[in-house]
Amino acid sequence: MNASTPQLPATTRTFAQRLSSTRRGARLARLLAVGQLRSWPVSPAVTERAERIVAELAANAAIHGRVQGRDFRLALTLDEAHGTLRIEVADTRGEKLPALGPAPGPDSESGRGLLLVAALADRWGTQPRHPVGKTVWAECDSRQVSDG
Repeated sequence: MNASTPQLPATTRTFAQRLSSTRRGARLARLLAVGQLRSWPVSPAVTERAERIVAELAANAAIHGRVQGRDFRLALTLDEAHGTLRIEVADTRGEKLPALGPAPGPDSESGRGLLLVAALADRWGTQPRHPVGKTVWAECDSRQVSDG
């Protein structure tokens, strides 16, 4: 008789929140993301990367994707089966797609956000959001899952 070790099913954890398209909303997105990730089995290193990614994407949504009276949406998905943390920030400005450009000069006060996202994320991109807008997403491999 063969005995097999029981396997716990892999879990997919999700979190989503709409936030005001303001600097305060962007700050709150970062704080909420960190709080949520600390309650999930995610390593501190992945949480730190994700915090910076959320900060940049939320700031971009509040500054460049802002439409008066419209919120932006933060979503986190931890897929334990695939070892992936997906971060999504959606706004209502679908015509303003983010793109990596040349590195800004040393005295420039802006223009580094997507460069940071590209450096910190294992993958990132954009997709249309229906009925209006866009979603900017980033994924971090989270195989360094903590024990508790």
